[in-house]
Amino acid sequence: MLFQYAAATGGNTADIWTLVGPFILMFVVFYFLLIRPQQKKTKTRNTMLRALKKGDKVVTIGGLHGTILEISDDVVVLRVNDVTKLTFDRGSISHSVTTEADSK
Repeated sequence: MLFQYAAATGGNTADIWTLVGPFILMFVVFYFLLIRPQQKKTKTRNTMLRALKKGDKVVTIGGLHGTILEISDDVVVLRVNDVTKLTFDRGSISHSVTTEADSK
């Protein structure tokens, strides 16, 4: 369709860029405002999930706080209190909780 337009207007390439330019500009804006930040967020989340280890305090997506007792490639067993152990998928971990006392 663009080539037909260009042929009808005498083949002026400036007219094609006038039509295509805004779409390219919109894609670039969407990339830097939406796609790239989401990719960075996904990368940091995957890094956090890979770095989990036994003894880490975590919060699940549902808001449950617990300590990791066992961890495998796709399953995490959390200790919620002294008696209760719950099994979750590794992807259901929202974030790791670090306190100032733990970091010292």
